[in-house]
Amino acid sequence: MRYFALLWIALLLSLRPPATAAQGGVFDLERIQRATVFIMQARIQGNDMTITCVGSGTIVHREGLILTNAHHTLKNAACPGDILIVAFATRIDEAPLPKYRAEIIQANPGLDLALLRITRQFDGRLIESGSLTLPFVELADSTQTQLDDTITIVGYPGTGDDAVDIRRGTISGFAFEPSSSGPAWIRTRAEIPGTMSGGGAYNQNGQLVGIPTTATTREPEAGVNCVAIQDTNQDGLVNSNDLCIPTGTFINSLRPSDFARSLLRAASLGLTVDTPAQPETRTLISGAPSFGRLFFSPSVNEAGMPTSVVSRLPAGSTSLYLFFDYENMTSETVYELRVTTDGIPNQTFSLAPVRWSGGTRGLWYVGSEDQPWPNGIYEFTLFADGRTAGNARLVIGGAAEPEPTFSNIVFGIVDNRGTPLGNGFVLPAGNIANARFIFRNMQVGDPWTAIWYYNGTELARTQDDWSNLDGESGAKTIQIEDASGLPPGTYRLELYIDNRLSSTSDFIIAGAQQGVFPQVFSDVHFASANSLEEAASASAVSSFTSTISTLYGLFDWQQIAPGTLWTLRVSVDNTVFYEQTAPWSNFESGVNYLVRLNSEGGIPDGTYKLDLLVNNVPLASAIAQVGIGQLPIDRFATVNGLQLRGRIFDAETGQGIAGITFVLITEDYSVAEFEWRQDQIFATAITDRNGSFQVARLLEFEVPYSAIIAAEGYLPIGVDGFEVTAETPNPLDMSIPLTRG
Repeated sequence: MRYFALLWIALLLSLRPPATAAQGGVFDLERIQRATVFIMQARIQGNDMTITCVGSGTIVHREGLILTNAHHTLKNAACPGDILIVAFATRIDEAPLPKYRAEIIQANPGLDLALLRITRQFDGRLIESGSLTLPFVELADSTQTQLDDTITIVGYPGTGDDAVDIRRGTISGFAFEPSSSGPAWIRTRAEIPGTMSGGGAYNQNGQLVGIPTTATTREPEAGVNCVAIQDTNQDGLVNSNDLCIPTGTFINSLRPSDFARSLLRAASLGLTVDTPAQPETRTLISGAPSFGRLFFSPSVNEAGMPTSVVSRLPAGSTSLYLFFDYENMTSETVYELRVTTDGIPNQTFSLAPVRWSGGTRGLWYVGSEDQPWPNGIYEFTLFADGRTAGNARLVIGGAAEPEPTFSNIVFGIVDNRGTPLGNGFVLPAGNIANARFIFRNMQVGDPWTAIWYYNGTELARTQDDWSNLDGESGAKTIQIEDASGLPPGTYRLELYIDNRLSSTSDFIIAGAQQGVFPQVFSDVHFASANSLEEAASASAVSSFTSTISTLYGLFDWQQIAPGTLWTLRVSVDNTVFYEQTAPWSNFESGVNYLVRLNSEGGIPDGTYKLDLLVNNVPLASAIAQVGIGQLPIDRFATVNGLQLRGRIFDAETGQGIAGITFVLITEDYSVAEFEWRQDQIFATAITDRNGSFQVARLLEFEVPYSAIIAAEGYLPIGVDGFEVTAETPNPLDMSIPLTRG
């Protein structure tokens, strides 16, 4: 029998690659389909389980980590369930069947991303950690995505009755928002149903490049798209009187996969981050979501502010940003942008309904770069929770015409030459705020106005005629002064030429003055403690042992107004695994703000960094080393390696044998040494009803493995020390006959 097994392995490894396989980047559609799951959010009342929301998801780690959207997994007004069910298709051409339950282990509601972990069988039995070896996909570097790239979208198109579906299309554009320094959305012309939200979009190498995303609301006046799938009112019928499952509208937006890397990194390391025991003075929502002061700019600066304000653009323009104020927004608000060109819907520049990723109130933008805008009259309409919330019009075409303009506002403390110094957009508290801007094509006598605002209320106004002392083009500095001191908060400057808004920008006043820079956060450090109370008084430490399970970051703060947007970012070995931007909800000044890093298995070795930002401006940071100061390498985190799959059948009848366990043993053990311990198993696979199997964990090249195939009523097969190389057919398909014994 051993001789037969060795011949079997030798024969398989000598096979040539099939015609459809490519060396290097392999688009393995079957693997992608098997890694795509159907997710059902549900709630249990008595003995009844009611499905409340559905969506698609993608397995991104062999141990059952699933990447999907937050809106159909987190409990919220539109999706009120508290149980997550994961369904798989036994065959890729069949509808999915419930198989597991999952829990949310990482989520970012603003980005509408969630990472789930499979923890239980569908019947509620716990799954032992590390026992799953599921097919998974690898994340692409989404920054390398180009206009007109071909993509393949995979997900479930219905409410659970349909097989996994495939839609193909191209990248039609990129949308930029303040939530990211790069593209916040990838746009596509592919026709994607709403229930494929949370699934996957893949590049030509079979890597996950984006997550198709849309969101729905249960607001009846918003024209909700939904379907009843259960008799929830127990009247014997399934109709419009039953609970309606939101299905969403078309999807044209993909959240880039790079946004999910921090969630996946934190989950793979077993790390959680929270900010416990913080007193809060939250900014209250005072009404319905609304948008206002819509205007356009050809570009943005490093702080996410408009460089100038335009009412039209010349032919050949390739960059445009729509800016608007927003109020009363939450992470559950659904917003949408519809664009028409000469009255015809323009999906290329529209944004399908998605969750809000900003704060409660402030300034926002949606824009595009390096993409031609055809000539025409453009109408931009914003929606909040399905209701019209603002619109603006822009004409593109004709030649560029010189006209008086203001642009590129920056703020700071001026030197003796009138030049603002500092970071440009966050000023320390004081009596004076200075602004410097560029002017072009100004003529003597042109009327111009400067209006300063504080937290939305006009603070000061200056109206004048342009002086010949300023000149036609150059730079000018103006200021606002208050002898009693300018209070911390959000400020705005608007510059008008002949009553036309020409430039505007927001800035923050916060912190004490430290030279020309604000000191908002101070005494930033890490500490180790057994409780929150101990952490507040623990000494600062920059090096920790590998035995700690909780690590605290602490800092003091001063003169930061509630509602000010700030960012907390935590990274390890220069890789961000937690980032949250939110309105400041604590007191204006205080000490010992606590950030807790926790891991039940112990904080992994690595170099950890805590960064604090306001208005996208880095203000303070701290670094600490745990253990050797470097993360261990997870060699199974990518899909580089060989995919092993095949069919086990009866040697006499040729019929596939269901339920056969195929076991790969780690390189440290032989068949004779194998005792069915978890640490000895590299991977397992179980045949389906046709005898087919697929090993979810990829085989490393030039590593010796052993294998066992055992089934009741058949002679067992065991083999030691077989290897695969980069020249081995990939994926490798096996046909394995078993002899009755």
